[in-house]
Amino acid sequence: MSSKPYFDQVAAEWDSLRQSFFSDAVREKALAVAGVRAGELAADIGAGSGFITGGLLARGLRVIAIDQSEAMLGEMRRKFTGAGDVQYRVGDAERLPLPEGAVDYAFANMCLHHVESPPAAIREMARILRPGGKLVLTDLDEHRFRFLVEEQHDRWMGFKRDDIRQWFSEAGLQNVAVDCVGENCCANSTCGCESASVSIFVASGEKP
Repeated sequence: MSSKPYFDQVAAEWDSLRQSFFSDAVREKALAVAGVRAGELAADIGAGSGFITGGLLARGLRVIAIDQSEAMLGEMRRKFTGAGDVQYRVGDAERLPLPEGAVDYAFANMCLHHVESPPAAIREMARILRPGGKLVLTDLDEHRFRFLVEEQHDRWMGFKRDDIRQWFSEAGLQNVAVDCVGENCCANSTCGCESASVSIFVASGEKP
């Protein structure tokens, strides 16, 4: 089942929801791992309301924000008007609306657990990188909280880090690393009877 209707519905309140799930430390870790440089071009895949994009713009990068939810992209347009160089494109992670070798960096924060095929999405993210470009993913470690699937339309209950390493390598990336962000993603069920706290990993790889 697509998560698009869910994200269309919550777009206007996503910033406050996100803050309850995890802090800006996740973004800071991802940008530090990437070693971003001003003036370069980054794709923010599954951009949502612009959590990663905001950090990239603050560091002087140009951004292509890609999301399946037009409502989320609308929130981003309102937020970042006049704030920097951002292009907005509707698309999903397994069929990115970009040519091969288009960007210096590809970021995907909390996107992978919503896609149908994580290996295919990682191959697509690697495809759009220029030689020497970096892919950085931040997402959830494997967990058992079923309500995240039922209420937030997650397709995957997190991931084994060994699987992430394998998928990066199979996508042709080198210098692959998977590490702890040092923070958990926290959420409560709508009934208030369950709560989740799941560790977050950061994965990176470089295109030869």
